[in-house]
Amino acid sequence: MDADDRRRYFIVGSVILEIVQPLLRTRLENDYSSKGIGSLQAFLSTLPVMHVLFHLRHRNAYCCKDKINCRNNSKLPLIYCQWDLLYTENTGQSGHNCHCKFIANPVKLKQLDITLASLILLNCCNLQQSEENAVRELRRYKNNYLSHNTEGQITDTEYKSLWTDLTKFVLQLDPHRQEDLIRIENRPFDEGLCSIYSLYLLNIHKKLDEIDTRIHGIESALQINTQGIKSALEEVLRIQRNEANRQFCKTKMIEQGMVEGQLSPFKLGQDINFYQHYQIDSKSVLNTLLQRATLLAVMMDDGRLVMYAIFYEGLAIYNTDGSQVETIPVDDDPCYMTAVNNSTVAVTIEQMFIHPRIDLYDINNKYKLKSIQLYEFEETCGITMINDKLIVGVDRGIVIIDYQTEQIVQHIEIHNQPSEINVSDNRIFYIDDMQKNLCWYSYTDEKIHTLTLPSIPFSMTTLQDGSLYVLCEDESVQHVSSDGEQFNSLKTNQSKFFDFPGCILYNSKQKKNGSI
Repeated sequence: MDADDRRRYFIVGSVILEIVQPLLRTRLENDYSSKGIGSLQAFLSTLPVMHVLFHLRHRNAYCCKDKINCRNNSKLPLIYCQWDLLYTENTGQSGHNCHCKFIANPVKLKQLDITLASLILLNCCNLQQSEENAVRELRRYKNNYLSHNTEGQITDTEYKSLWTDLTKFVLQLDPHRQEDLIRIENRPFDEGLCSIYSLYLLNIHKKLDEIDTRIHGIESALQINTQGIKSALEEVLRIQRNEANRQFCKTKMIEQGMVEGQLSPFKLGQDINFYQHYQIDSKSVLNTLLQRATLLAVMMDDGRLVMYAIFYEGLAIYNTDGSQVETIPVDDDPCYMTAVNNSTVAVTIEQMFIHPRIDLYDINNKYKLKSIQLYEFEETCGITMINDKLIVGVDRGIVIIDYQTEQIVQHIEIHNQPSEINVSDNRIFYIDDMQKNLCWYSYTDEKIHTLTLPSIPFSMTTLQDGSLYVLCEDESVQHVSSDGEQFNSLKTNQSKFFDFPGCILYNSKQKKNGSI
């Protein structure tokens, strides 16, 4: 994969998700607020809006209250999952086959993606000609360059003209976004965030709806009892809509004569046997589209797994047998996550024009404990724990935070942006963004040290003996000594349990590693 092409994709995706999408939501809010309507749900409940959107989803239907303005559109741009997000059928109105049988859901603006927000703007709001053109073009660019781009790359030739047009149309909607565009264009590449954006930008739900439609079409054409087949396929669709198509493998080291407190160091690159303990998720017909997705996951001390992905709409908690216990709603999309103790996880949150923060969640009682504001910094770059303190990567630095008092107890300045953080003994390891370097801060000499690897690293975990496994861009796994001075590559058959791209994690109490 060309690193520059991948970065250009990341820049364009960042503009779409961090600038364009909030702009469209704000423009929609301004439109209905100017009409004295207090919420998105109230706006969706107005008969003109409901009527227009109903005919963008339904064909050959005539409404009892406004037959003159009914439209039979040749295309139905409002897909199933979008309609279901906006409206619910009122079972008390089953005698009607029009918009009056539906009621608006309490949907929030932040639930509208760029596709749905633009569709409502273009069909239900009063836009100036320049605004309408900008909305149409930005949505078109999102579809052409991102939604159907399963490679996750944009060439230099495409980018040069695309960036000029993106800038033009964004500034037409809001002339004050020039500095934001410059900041995003110059931001360091973040592979983890890029993978999350890739999943969010791909038209996954549209493809699932197309499959759903084909199932119904096949059933009608055959005119036979296909209820069993249909139920099975619909179950697959349900799973795919609610869970990211990623595999989690809990692994276990063969005893090899090692007991806690008497552990001998591993020989670098030695064959450590693994087996698949359980697997979450099912095989997907859309695996090629979803394989780039990066999930956030932590293994708790008791073996439970806490995962976050767009599909979960919260923090999903799994038992050690792979069964899901519950999902905890989260306020915003987390960027990084770590286990604080056996009952608490911490996630970093970033939003446009707002300083980052750390949210702590109690996974036993299913609620948010507190938020720690990071007013001194612009972004976070990883999170982990050391000596009952949080370690967080920030703008060209690493901070250690007492999560109980919410005070920063140490700020370690480094010369670059860390993209992943891990700890081993008295060392804080981090990845030198877009370089082949694995770096660490040592408390012994209070200095930064560097180890150059054969390929750019993107994920790492600490093993039982303090050594590290580091996943690299060339799909190799490097076994790094606990002192950070040496490494050896795992053989292909040893690294087969690690999917690429993905990440690996380790829990010292469980003495188990996992990969996602």
